[in-house]
Amino acid sequence: MTITSTRQLTMNIEDIQRVLEPLLRRIIREEVIKLLPQTFYLTPDMPLYEDMQDIAHRKAAGDIVLYSHEEVWNESVSAKV
Repeated sequence: MTITSTRQLTMNIEDIQRVLEPLLRRIIREEVIKLLPQTFYLTPDMPLYEDMQDIAHRKAAGDIVLYSHEEVWNESVSAKV
């Protein structure tokens, strides 16, 4: 005997965001830690250096908003020290 059950769940975009955001942050954080386990320094010849400069210029112009460590990771910086 086979019992087939279909369950439908309706979620709006805010529900999806609330569920996925913490999960995605944790996954990204774990992957970044794997890639960059220690402090590194950017030099002007690195593409990432140019990207960081672009971000700094856009922030200064008010084109983007950057979030604090606490807002992004939901923990204070002192908790990591």
